[in-house]
Amino acid sequence: MNTQPADPLIAKLEILADAAKYDASCASSGGKRPGATKGGIGSVTGAGICHAYTPDGRCISLLKILLTNFCIYDCAYCVSRRSSNVRRARFTVEEVVTLTLDLYRRNCIEGLFLSSGIARSEDDTMADMVRVAKSLRLDHGYRGYIHLKTIPGASDDLIAEAGLYADRLSMNIELAKEETLATLAPEKSSRGIKRGMAVTRGLIDEAADEPKRKFAPAGQSTQMIVGADASSDLDIMETSATLYAAYQLKRVYYAAFTPNGHPSSILPTKPVELVREHRLYQSDWLLKHYEFELPELAGAMDDGMLDLSIDPKLAWALRNRGRFPVDINAAPREDLLRIPGLGVTAVDRLIAARRHARLRYADVARLAGAVRRARAFFTTDDHHPGPQLDAEVLRARLTPPPAQLTLF
Repeated sequence: MNTQPADPLIAKLEILADAAKYDASCASSGGKRPGATKGGIGSVTGAGICHAYTPDGRCISLLKILLTNFCIYDCAYCVSRRSSNVRRARFTVEEVVTLTLDLYRRNCIEGLFLSSGIARSEDDTMADMVRVAKSLRLDHGYRGYIHLKTIPGASDDLIAEAGLYADRLSMNIELAKEETLATLAPEKSSRGIKRGMAVTRGLIDEAADEPKRKFAPAGQSTQMIVGADASSDLDIMETSATLYAAYQLKRVYYAAFTPNGHPSSILPTKPVELVREHRLYQSDWLLKHYEFELPELAGAMDDGMLDLSIDPKLAWALRNRGRFPVDINAAPREDLLRIPGLGVTAVDRLIAARRHARLRYADVARLAGAVRRARAFFTTDDHHPGPQLDAEVLRARLTPPPAQLTLF
């Protein structure tokens, strides 16, 4: 029995959506274009449709595809590499435009994430991607979200044009160590990738000085693969910190390595635990929103690796028991943010409330939502955790059994 889709466009969609699923850096980040549709839509499923979250918590749906999975590069970690024995396909510019508009009008998607293999040259591929975005915006008045994956080595002029039509641009750094990238992706160079990021950053900064000019209003992002090489979690976080500082990235995404159906012989044969990816995201969040410094997180690691059984803030707190308990009514914001179980919103509520009255335990519980994890690390006038518990005893009390350990 022939199980192939009768429609050639659907056949292409199945191939090129499947190839795109390995790229994690597709969440939109609040870049708003004039006239963009407001409000979310319900969850949908289908080839090429992924879900992302905006800063206000809305779940939106994106058409996530490659323009083509033909590629002249031979990156060992990529299912589309030239030595991979996969089915190949290529969309035309017009097909991507038609597919995007059709799904958008049917309320199946709210945006497009478009990446591509390098079929002929970097400039040819980038030019086709720009033509997709330009046609959507100018020929069809499309106001939905567009994320374009820029191509390392593409001309500065093409990157400059891409940002006129895309809400976000991204270029994947791929791996934390330059020497590993040279081994696993011999046609790519860390220097070339960083140069591309610098060009995008400069164009974003230029546009910021001209209020009426829009250039990639949702900024730029990147992705690192976790576990494809021997890079430690500390190596990965050091690279992330450098990228954030140098290029003011909106996000660094972490993708746990998973062997695909066409594996390279020089890569691991087993997938990386997803919890490792999750711990990296948590660490990233601590650096960006909780006023942690990288040396602090490094001090809570063993041999540069995060503890997979507990979150990194709890791991840090257990190794710094001398910093606790913290007085809820007197401690600075920096110290309150280091209390396990208290998020940024809860801390800001506590600080606002204590300006008017001294807070008691019940007030903390009401404002923070839940204090089971936090109560051993703070004091109020009516709450004192008592004798300093041994870190291992406290860890055992606060660590869920393996069966209850969840990623989110």
